Amino acid sequence: MSVTLDSPLGAVVGDRSQKAFQKAFGYTTVADLLGHYPRRYATRGELTSIAEIPPGEHATLVAEIVSVSTRSMRQKRGSVLEVAITDGTGLVTLTFFNQAWRQKDLRDGARGIFAGKVGLYRGARQLAHPDYELFEDDPTEQAQEEWAKKPIPLYPSTSSLASWQIAKAIGVVLDVLDVSGEPVPDAIRETEGLASLSSSLEHIHRPKEQGHWQKARDSLRFQEALVLQTALAVRRAEQKNVESVARTPGADTNAFLAGLPFELTADQTSVINEIHDDMSSPHPMTRLIQGEVGSGKTVVAACAMVTVAQTGGQTALLAPTEVLATQHFRSLVKTLGPDMTARLNPVLLTGSLPAAAKKKALLAAASGASHLIIGTHALLSDAVSFADLGLVVIDEQHRFGVDQRETLRQKGRHPHLLVLTATPIPRTVAMTVFGDLDVSTIATMPEGRSPITSHVVALADHPSWMTRVWQRVAEEVENGRQAFVVAPAISPSVREEEHEEEEEISLEEPEPRALATVEETLPLLQAVPELQSARMEALHGRMPTDEKDEVMSRFGAGQCDVLVATTVIEVGIDVPNASIMVILDADRFGMSQLHQLRGRVGRGEHPGTCLLVTHAEQGTLARERVESVASTLDGFELAAKDVELRSEGDVLGVRQSGVRSRLKLLRVTRDGDIIDKAKGYADEIVSADPTLAGHKALVFEIARHLDEDSEDYLEKT
Repeated sequence: MSVTLDSPLGAVVGDRSQKAFQKAFGYTTVADLLGHYPRRYATRGELTSIAEIPPGEHATLVAEIVSVSTRSMRQKRGSVLEVAITDGTGLVTLTFFNQAWRQKDLRDGARGIFAGKVGLYRGARQLAHPDYELFEDDPTEQAQEEWAKKPIPLYPSTSSLASWQIAKAIGVVLDVLDVSGEPVPDAIRETEGLASLSSSLEHIHRPKEQGHWQKARDSLRFQEALVLQTALAVRRAEQKNVESVARTPGADTNAFLAGLPFELTADQTSVINEIHDDMSSPHPMTRLIQGEVGSGKTVVAACAMVTVAQTGGQTALLAPTEVLATQHFRSLVKTLGPDMTARLNPVLLTGSLPAAAKKKALLAAASGASHLIIGTHALLSDAVSFADLGLVVIDEQHRFGVDQRETLRQKGRHPHLLVLTATPIPRTVAMTVFGDLDVSTIATMPEGRSPITSHVVALADHPSWMTRVWQRVAEEVENGRQAFVVAPAISPSVREEEHEEEEEISLEEPEPRALATVEETLPLLQAVPELQSARMEALHGRMPTDEKDEVMSRFGAGQCDVLVATTVIEVGIDVPNASIMVILDADRFGMSQLHQLRGRVGRGEHPGTCLLVTHAEQGTLARERVESVASTLDGFELAAKDVELRSEGDVLGVRQSGVRSRLKLLRVTRDGDIIDKAKGYADEIVSADPTLAGHKALVFEIARHLDEDSEDYLEKT
């Protein structure tokens, strides 16, 4: 049977095994299974004499079987196979549970090499389920040593699929695999000194020595980088071949800029010019604007919206939550001013709008009466249409997938695209995740922003400091200012669903401690003597939209002194009078997320204070992350550190890009040089062969990373 990478897995390993792999990992093809790389490699170690092996150690023994017996288990059904072996210095028992079939191989007098962890049972040494290989003839000393030093791949496993079972299935596949075609072109492989795909798959799963799997890993890592960068290069090329309506600035744009009550920063002016250059071309703009919280991205986006409206076009702004969509609506109305607001006639479209209001908003979008439609995922509905969609603005891209972005763009004639993010992105991450977008950065902050000081409140070292935390909140309230208190959970059983990905952070605690919650923190604060007269309210994602909006409106209007909230206040909430933020269980959040949260204070004339409360012990990774946030206000420095300490998927969200979802070996923080090199090669490949017609194996890998059929992808390309 000819087995290729796209062969169904069940045809090779059997339906039962295929179902187990699909249930555990979602694997359905041979390529899926072979992409399940070992997480590390062990060696059987130097040969040991039985007389010298201490309990608890891994040992490798060359020995002879002296007895084999089977007995029934006392406490449960089943049998135990016990095999006694000796090397002349002592005896040790090999124990196998419910594996009586091994008696066919393990016979008296047979010799072999046995490896495993030494345990004690009733005072006698034993190896439970050891790895072993029996000799057909008397092996040479060299053969024994080679076997002992051969790397053992250890795979990510589950309770239903052990590492050795995965290795066995992969071995079955490799024995019959026919790899036709190379994803990495021969010339590039030769220049970079890479192994072929066939050799790489063999040696990463069945290495005979350490150098084998190392070269295989390096070759497959480069292949991942090239596949990713080629997919992005194809997207960039497609965008250049698409025609769009040019949108050039004019009198309305100039009037908007002249009417601003403040002076733009140099970065804002530079980015506005880049946007106008892009939108004036006959091809659609695809640009990412990254900037710190409060750096002025909204003004830049508003300028682009005015330019598009001046040419008769509409803008759709997609926000991840209803709270943020509403906040954007209010912020843009304020930024545009009364005259420009009247011209653009912005409307809000969210899922919870009353039927009459929703119908009115849909009509305004479809008829062209509104030039600015702000909404949530409701904008993606088939019921939403536009008269002339000229610009799509995506806020906080990491909350959306590529498919959602494209769904909205399909509602216009190749509209321009502007992506906004307050999460600072290291260069290599931007190349990997947003490689199909041009990246602009607003690094300078507008004049008048007050400094923010951050402090770690380490309760593991000073449990009594919590009292002082609430006293500081009371002092700010007494002085007429407002406070945020942020908790990671809504109630003891409910996390804030929009940030469930943060649950994967390792806390390095012997016993997981209960999370601070909004529902428990509010009454706790109400009982603090110094806060008896403070007005307090709660805010979280499970509240009805109207109720959330009312709470935020009261807080923004100064009718609430302390807002106890989850991370729904992470982005888009602007309350200049808020001067202090307390983040409970700060080690439960990512560093970039902590940085965004603290950006909610110090937005007015009063300096901001952020207190990062943590129970993490000194010297733990969790504590290091919190202390890193307190040590700097540089979001880009923190983002790079965050990616380094965690993984890029945790930091940015696994849904950011379809081409990232299957990366196994490539790490953007470590492999910047590889990504750079692969990008250069990818650009050359696509420039010489835009349809990739001559790179079928590369197309197959791209389609696999995108979860698409390779023929469909090739046809689209």
